[in-house]
Amino acid sequence: MKRRPLLAGNWKMHTTVIEACHLAAEIGACSAHLDDRDILLAPPYTVLSEVAHVLKDSNILIASQNVCWEQEGAFTGEISPTMVKSAGGVAAIIGHSERRRIFHEDNEMVNKRVHGALRFGLIPILCIGETLEEREGGQAFTVLEGQVREGLAGVSPDAMGKMVVAYEPVWAIGTGKTASKEQAQEAHAFVRKLLAEMYEKDIADSVRILYGGSVNVDNVNELMAQADIDGALVGGAALKAESFCRIINFT
Repeated sequence: MKRRPLLAGNWKMHTTVIEACHLAAEIGACSAHLDDRDILLAPPYTVLSEVAHVLKDSNILIASQNVCWEQEGAFTGEISPTMVKSAGGVAAIIGHSERRRIFHEDNEMVNKRVHGALRFGLIPILCIGETLEEREGGQAFTVLEGQVREGLAGVSPDAMGKMVVAYEPVWAIGTGKTASKEQAQEAHAFVRKLLAEMYEKDIADSVRILYGGSVNVDNVNELMAQADIDGALVGGAALKAESFCRIINFT
């Protein structure tokens, strides 16, 4: 099954309003001719609506970097699915390793966020990935299986059609290290096989699995050539229009 590539830029805690608008405009201009892939940007909450406005006539999708499971309430510091949608967002990154590692979000909370996104019509981008210690200890696939099974607990087969999964080895995020194309493909193939066991092969074959972990202009082509890698979740290289534009124009 041919899956449509998805290239996502996660701006993390970067960009003021002016910086975000300039960056979004540059990316919009260099992606206008791309009609065979999806481009997505996840700016900080403070500039979601401004970036969506700048890109309103483009084909670029907008996502939040996290999302709460409730529509409103006493959740200081959170952002609700309806807030994301009202700001122009259509998706939400959930379970990013920085949320898990720094802010101690566990699989149960990640699962709640996934259901919240689905309930209110957002595309959840479920992030999974092992640490260096877990990989060197031979626990990588055990960790990935737990994150997938617990992160998707209660998600119906129909809802899986709206899901995106992003494999991001923690040891390769922001470190300059990248999983080799063989390591990345092995992990992606493992996740797709697991999804087939949890649901069915047709569903597993339709889910897009992105690679995240120091994706750059030098490795994007070989990563995207792998059978089970359907896109990229890009961090640092997404903060400069020149590098991100070269990534999204991969061949």
